Amino acid sequence: MAESLADAIARAGSAVELLRNAPARPTIFPVTPEYSNWRSEQQSWRSTVALLDQSHHMTDLFISGPDALRLLADVGVNSFAKFAVDNAKQFIAVNHEGYLIGDAILFYLAENEFDLVGHQMVIDWVQFHGETGDYDVTFERDGNSIVRAGDPKLFRFELQGPNALALMETVTGAPVPPTKFFHMATFTIDGLTVRSLRHGMAGQPGFELFGPWEQGERVRSALVRHGDEFGLVLVGSKAYSSANLESAWVPSPLPAIFSGDGTEEYRRWLPAAAAGSLAGSFTSDRIEDYYVTPYDLGYGRSVAFDHDFIGREALERHAQNPRRQKVTLVWNDEDVAAAIGSLMKPGLPAKYIDLPKARYGLYQVDRVLADGRDVGISHDVGYITNEQVFASLASIENDFAAPGTEVTVVWGEEPNSRKPVVEPHRQVEMRATVQPAPYSSFARENYRKDT
Repeated sequence: MAESLADAIARAGSAVELLRNAPARPTIFPVTPEYSNWRSEQQSWRSTVALLDQSHHMTDLFISGPDALRLLADVGVNSFAKFAVDNAKQFIAVNHEGYLIGDAILFYLAENEFDLVGHQMVIDWVQFHGETGDYDVTFERDGNSIVRAGDPKLFRFELQGPNALALMETVTGAPVPPTKFFHMATFTIDGLTVRSLRHGMAGQPGFELFGPWEQGERVRSALVRHGDEFGLVLVGSKAYSSANLESAWVPSPLPAIFSGDGTEEYRRWLPAAAAGSLAGSFTSDRIEDYYVTPYDLGYGRSVAFDHDFIGREALERHAQNPRRQKVTLVWNDEDVAAAIGSLMKPGLPAKYIDLPKARYGLYQVDRVLADGRDVGISHDVGYITNEQVFASLASIENDFAAPGTEVTVVWGEEPNSRKPVVEPHRQVEMRATVQPAPYSSFARENYRKDT
């Protein structure tokens, strides 16, 4: 029998000790790393049109049955009052203390039929409550291509960029009907019926196309065949993994499952292999110090107190006095260059900075300082070719969140953890400037246009 998360924490002595030295790597995208080079591929969703393959790295949880919507409403902080077939939403869940479990995209496929798509944190949470609660629901789980035997159930392609609309009209041979953000439409591509979500991962116009796996290559071939006219660029996993830095989505904040009321049974249910790994300069013996609220990540607009859900009472208290807000931190280019350059000088170097994505654990949590004291945490980090900046997404105390505020990010671990991806290194301080999230003005002004 697989070790449970509860047993693994007991064996390690604490949740922090377990996660700090866990071998789990950052999210793996099991697709071609680069079709050309990640810099040009990043530029494509800003200048022409990018084609990204989302079929392999995410988990699908298909939820069906007469109580499916009730389960989702009981677990999710979102409003479901007007949720209807052919709509989608960013589904968000919290624990009983109002701290974030995670988020995923919820597709309303048909009456009593849903597909919850994303990283496993919130998917595990929903499945647990469905299996242990009084719900008439059925689950079909399609894990990502790292854990699944065989092909995915669905293909999922993302088209995004200023030429995405024109390419879609050429491929389908018809005008694209006006579709609101996170609403779905149906198209015909090469004689096949394809469903689409109006979506854009990097804040650009986009379509997320999906359908039965066996039809995927035919759909992809049609897109590529017509794509030359519009400057279509195939995007690999390196560039793809960095797209969120432009749209300001934090992909894997540490889920608030390792302590707290109402989570004991869940930790006994969840396999230890799902725990993930913790990286970064922020250290505390209290796992609770790593938790965030939905308001810390800019999800307040999705919280709706129009129904009862797990953690509602606690989340209402958080809503009365949000302490932090999401920002972009633009790191000082001289400090970044010096850290990279330390690899070519005698002595212990700084922690290696990978490009375009520099995080080295599933949950990246780095210290952010102002006037020598901690004022927040830095999450996902990497290089944005379209802005020519090295930046991170962060949750910062309100008093330090104004654009232009100067802060410091501490990069590297002290002491060095035993994670396989961590080499001997020294901590360094990176000067950074607070900027809006999303950092791209186009993304800020257009990401949710026509909602």
